[in-house]
Amino acid sequence: MQWSIQQIARLSGTTSRTLRHYDDLGLLPPTSIGANGYRYYDEAALTRLQRILLLRELGLGLPAIAEVLAGQTDDAAALEAHLRWLEQERDRVDRQIASVTTTILKMEGGEQLMAEEMLDGFDHTVYKDEVEQRWGAEAYATSDRWWRGLGADGQAAFRAEAAAIEAGLRDARASGAPVADPAVQGLIARHYAWASAGWGDSAPSAEAYLGLGDMYVADPRFAKHYGGAEGAEYVRDAMRVYAASELA
Repeated sequence: MQWSIQQIARLSGTTSRTLRHYDDLGLLPPTSIGANGYRYYDEAALTRLQRILLLRELGLGLPAIAEVLAGQTDDAAALEAHLRWLEQERDRVDRQIASVTTTILKMEGGEQLMAEEMLDGFDHTVYKDEVEQRWGAEAYATSDRWWRGLGADGQAAFRAEAAAIEAGLRDARASGAPVADPAVQGLIARHYAWASAGWGDSAPSAEAYLGLGDMYVADPRFAKHYGGAEGAEYVRDAMRVYAASELA
């Protein structure tokens, strides 16, 4: 099957002029040219165009793209590399979305902002001016001071603890353990300590902690860390038990 240059331009969000320019540079010659002078592209050409567009997304110029295409003749292997990059980029954007969502929810609820949540997925120094403008210089300074104070090892440990707690709670739910089970509550105690680390001068109140649990359920980007909606509800219910017994 072959597609006309107009079809390819429309489907790819580019223009016929751009596709002709790619041909002039030797990047994307048409598969065939009809008697009417129209250019047509087959599946192999579409695969090559996909690679060109992906490399453009990475910020490469056309000469550099030509070199990459010349050096990587295995389309499947090259696209697998692109796929890994896209997955990493998707995860980064998801973290940024979750970070901003958390900040908005906490601002609306009058809760203490956590540096780890505010800055996850960002090089926060790039956004220093914006953070100070939106939330004040002191908010940025406090968060930045706390996060930098952890150091690389501390930051890694903070993330590792979060991952360990999440995995433990997923396993507990999978095993059928009730939320009031001592082992589950032990994990929640760790979770509370983890959350408290970036909360500021005081640990979260029962109300604030319960709000965090509700947020896990409300936002699928958080729920996925606990195995989806049902997993997030399990964690929220366990947090409620902990709050009632330890934070009342």
